[in-house]
Amino acid sequence: MLKQMLQPLMDWYAATLQQGGFPLVALLMAIESSLLPLPSELIIPPAAHTAWTAGLPWFGGQLTGGSAVAALVLAGAAGSWVGATVMYWISRVAGRPFLLRYGRYLLIPPAKVAGAERWAARYGAFGIFAARLLPVVRHLIGIPAGIVRLNYWKYSLYTLMGSALWCAVLCWLGVTVGDHINKGEMHKVTLILAGFLAGVGALYYFFVHRHMTGGARR
Repeated sequence: MLKQMLQPLMDWYAATLQQGGFPLVALLMAIESSLLPLPSELIIPPAAHTAWTAGLPWFGGQLTGGSAVAALVLAGAAGSWVGATVMYWISRVAGRPFLLRYGRYLLIPPAKVAGAERWAARYGAFGIFAARLLPVVRHLIGIPAGIVRLNYWKYSLYTLMGSALWCAVLCWLGVTVGDHINKGEMHKVTLILAGFLAGVGALYYFFVHRHMTGGARR
């Protein structure tokens, strides 16, 4: 179902990446970090492979290789920060009662608000950084941070650091997998993707799932 919903967007992304370049990546990462379920795993790796091999437009020129990948990490982190900032200020200005009552219309049902609060209570300020590396909680962590009025600059710093690290990991994945695909080494591609998904899945279960669903078991 989700794949069918995202496929038209991904087709458009593949067709316009060379024209949109880094601003397009930043825009999609901002969306990914706010409300819509747009996985960063579908945004950064294809862009990293394109940046590494063919390059992406940069102020009238073209960046390729390592410099293009580094710029991609910065663009992805900046976009994530913009989306996370939107979530933070919506939560800070609107407050918890508003989100519990109307959040469902913004794709934030009360269960997600409660789960994000449990996560924040468990991991504190460091959870802002860690959340940028994990599915589901990645775009929700701004909710409790805004509700409790966490210092915005501290929130921004942790968000930028975690987002940059996550984008760097995804860039490595995109470059490595793309290189093996070009060489026809599909067995290596399968192993890398399986290992990556297993690692992310394990992190999600042990650090996110148990806390996001903890209230339902009590």
